[in-house]
Amino acid sequence: MALLEKLVGGNHGSSFYVTGDDWQSIFSFTGADVSNILNFKDMYPQSHQFILDTNYRSTPQILAACLNLIKHNVKKIDKELNTHNENGQEVMIIEGTNEEDEATKIVDEIQLLQAEYPYRDIAILYRANSQSLVIEEALLKRKIPYHIENGMTFYEKPEVKALLDYLRLIHDPNSTEGDDALKSALFIPNRYVSRRFISQIEEYAGSNKHLYQVLKTMPVDIPYLRNNIRNFIRLIDSMMEIKDMTEPSEMIMMLRGALNYDKWITDNNEQRPDDDLIANLDQLQMAAAKYHDIPSLLNYTDSFREQRQGSDDGVSLMTVHKAKGLEFTVVFVIGFVDGVLPNAMGDIEEERRVAFVGISRAMKLLYLSYSSKHMGKAAKVSPFLAEILGKKEHGN
Repeated sequence: MALLEKLVGGNHGSSFYVTGDDWQSIFSFTGADVSNILNFKDMYPQSHQFILDTNYRSTPQILAACLNLIKHNVKKIDKELNTHNENGQEVMIIEGTNEEDEATKIVDEIQLLQAEYPYRDIAILYRANSQSLVIEEALLKRKIPYHIENGMTFYEKPEVKALLDYLRLIHDPNSTEGDDALKSALFIPNRYVSRRFISQIEEYAGSNKHLYQVLKTMPVDIPYLRNNIRNFIRLIDSMMEIKDMTEPSEMIMMLRGALNYDKWITDNNEQRPDDDLIANLDQLQMAAAKYHDIPSLLNYTDSFREQRQGSDDGVSLMTVHKAKGLEFTVVFVIGFVDGVLPNAMGDIEEERRVAFVGISRAMKLLYLSYSSKHMGKAAKVSPFLAEILGKKEHGN
């Protein structure tokens, strides 16, 4: 706005045109401020406001759900939307006992829809990337092709892959996989290891030794690096001693503590509201609890990418933030759990706008889902659900 003021200044002969939708302002983490829209008329009293109130996308039932939700926001420009589209089905609700059951029921519904709607017309939207794993697993079990907007499966996320590399190294350091894992693990967290140092390890190893074996014996001249390498070896050796009596989920928890990993990834990464890095680690730990040894977990994560039926003609998976501006014939918005949507750390009105953006992507069919348990704990249904269904009066 300051830039706009400078451009216009006191030149009364100048004019400009701006567009915006206060109901869909969901990017405050980038510096966007909804008040720029809300207060625009006060800042420029001579301006004229034109409200585009016809919705060409959604059925009247979906549009009504959107209006039911957004009317609970106090800070907004009041407007009535209408559509000339034909009537459709009411918003449908899916309830699961936990996230896995929720995902299974969603996939069941997708298979039923397949007779009328191709996979490419269907989208599954979620508040945070950590929610994608159970959906991906459910789709893989039914061999349903899917496409992730950022192209990265859950186990390929950098913060997740790094911990899996540690497990790979601990499980079998004297292998090609162990060599590759070592070259990743040495950099996480930062030990001031250079690419040149990795090349030196490879030179010492030659063609008949594995890298971890060499790392334990090769001389390191720089004092601070020598100390860092000693600490790394001490950690890996200690984990190797207990790997056969420690379940993978516990091993991951121990690594997170020993590496101070949670702090490191949050200090060294720009946080986004749709990609909670700690939630991704918690989800990894829960997934690992299904396996009783490291090889079983690693075999599964390795096969995950191989089994994935990746296709642009498949079901679209993405966060609500990435879905903004898009539309799909059929939309599932999952995870309507208090603390997830709305996010426990978010501003309630912006969180409501996030939910609004999610449900307003739907053209013909809209499904909302939630589970009675989230991350293994009892969960409350999101208050947004009652608002969307018109079961909660404004102000209550």
